[in-house]
Amino acid sequence: MNTELLGVIVMFVATLLLAVPLGQYIANVYGGERVWTDIIFNPVERLFFKVSRIDPAQEMGWKQHMTILLTINLTWFFWAMFCLMNQSWLPMNPDHNPSMTADLAFNTACSFITNCNLQDYSGETGASYFSQVFGFMFLQFVSAGTGMAAAAVVFNALRDKTTEKLGNFYNYLLKSMTRILLPICILVATVHVFEGTTMTFKGMDTMTSIQGDTLHVSRGPVAAMVAIKHVGTNGGGFFGANSAHPFENPTYLTNMVQMIAQILIPFAMVFAFGYYIRKRKLAWVFWGVMTVGFLMLVIPTIQTEIQGNPMITKMGISPIGGNMEGKEVRFGATASAFWSIATTVISTGSVNAMHDSFMPIAGMNMLLGMMVNAFYGGVGVGFLNFFVYVILAVFIGGLMVGRTPEFLGKKIEAREMKIAMICALLHPFLILVGTALSSYYVAHDTNMGWWFTDAAGKHNASGWLNNPTYHGFTEMLYQYTSTSANNGSGFAGLSANNPFWNISTGIILLLSRYLPIIGPVAIAGSMAIKKFIPEGSGTLKTDTGTFGLLVFAVKVIIAALAFFPALALGPIAEWMGTTPCP
Repeated sequence: MNTELLGVIVMFVATLLLAVPLGQYIANVYGGERVWTDIIFNPVERLFFKVSRIDPAQEMGWKQHMTILLTINLTWFFWAMFCLMNQSWLPMNPDHNPSMTADLAFNTACSFITNCNLQDYSGETGASYFSQVFGFMFLQFVSAGTGMAAAAVVFNALRDKTTEKLGNFYNYLLKSMTRILLPICILVATVHVFEGTTMTFKGMDTMTSIQGDTLHVSRGPVAAMVAIKHVGTNGGGFFGANSAHPFENPTYLTNMVQMIAQILIPFAMVFAFGYYIRKRKLAWVFWGVMTVGFLMLVIPTIQTEIQGNPMITKMGISPIGGNMEGKEVRFGATASAFWSIATTVISTGSVNAMHDSFMPIAGMNMLLGMMVNAFYGGVGVGFLNFFVYVILAVFIGGLMVGRTPEFLGKKIEAREMKIAMICALLHPFLILVGTALSSYYVAHDTNMGWWFTDAAGKHNASGWLNNPTYHGFTEMLYQYTSTSANNGSGFAGLSANNPFWNISTGIILLLSRYLPIIGPVAIAGSMAIKKFIPEGSGTLKTDTGTFGLLVFAVKVIIAALAFFPALALGPIAEWMGTTPCP
């Protein structure tokens, strides 16, 4: 057990040591300074801009940035729909996987363009190699690049004293993919190939088991997808079992590499902000706030998982290995527990164990990580979500001490506060409304008609739950929370591949992705054109531990007020039912 804990500590410390220099590198990339990758990618970028007739030096305002972002994302959506609904006759389909239905294709396309990667299909049997490579992997790169480019716009707006020029979106997007994502992905994929992760375009292989049965084993270009799914905090797995599958995550080394890969850029983006605006102390305060929240979730999760399941212990089974239901023996309970919180806090959504089998407190902590959605978060958008909380904290702190709310020399006024509050309240609104509707249908065993059909051909809503009472409620709450947080992980007990869940979560995917990007960029754009106010004796200091504590308190209060009743009905009630009375 001590060895497993040591492995977790090594992963976290190694990520931090790599993230600080990577943050400086990212700041140099967005700042237009010379970096070592110029030699390789400058010719590629010049050719791209020449062919596309885009001027990367053309400055844009925040509205132009967002118009371009939405336009190209709409184009990618139609491309993804085409791939998925026609994959049965498109090339690179050696296993003859069928085309997706319209509702499943809609959900999957929405999921991958939004960096969520919610998978209501089973990876190896639900998508062809063409869809996996030219659909999913392409979207995993560009969706991650989109979030990072939006963060770069905010960096730009907060660095200059007064400006309307916020860089070029195409330039930020391309540099995010070529200078940051691609080099790290090549390194991660290379490690996986040498460790035994499959990388081939051949179809299923035939093998004979020890019992003498003939099996057809899926394979494919897995190593490449594993790299970008984690580096870009996407999370969508090539196989249905995701990173619990031995072909996707074969060894403890690959498990460590995948863990570091998914945390690395979210860490580095915080430090990149500090380097870019030349306020490193402020970046460390932000990182410290995120880390305190992360540790408050991960420590009790590890503790409850290594103690084992009390219900199984009552049966006379030793819990020496911890709660191992739904976990891989090559990773153990500790590393799986650490992964479960990291993947939900960071919004990757990949899994190396089945979240549905974790203890209730662990499930609650996963939910809290997604509900706050600003402890590190996804690449780029994690910082944007945190920025909203910073604006709220500055405004509240300024009012509490009788000072004008200011952040980095710019006044925070009604316009910025209204946008920040809309962004802060949208997340719980989407989660709780979706959960309330689905719970109502289940409670009344509603006949959903075309919207839902179970395996027996019945249309009653209760058919989509494989678990009753508290745990079943948690499964529905988790699905909408994961969707709204752009996470993509799920409690596997929910039958989600049907029109009701595909369409409802697809709509939430779109709303929860683009409005929380537009909001922070609009706030930053509004602040950028304001008159710069030099720091004085009346200025609220934001690079202090006191301000960090205020930001953390704002996060906790908003999450507690919004989500505690729902958590009390799900994981908390389940925990009280499984914990022996003293």
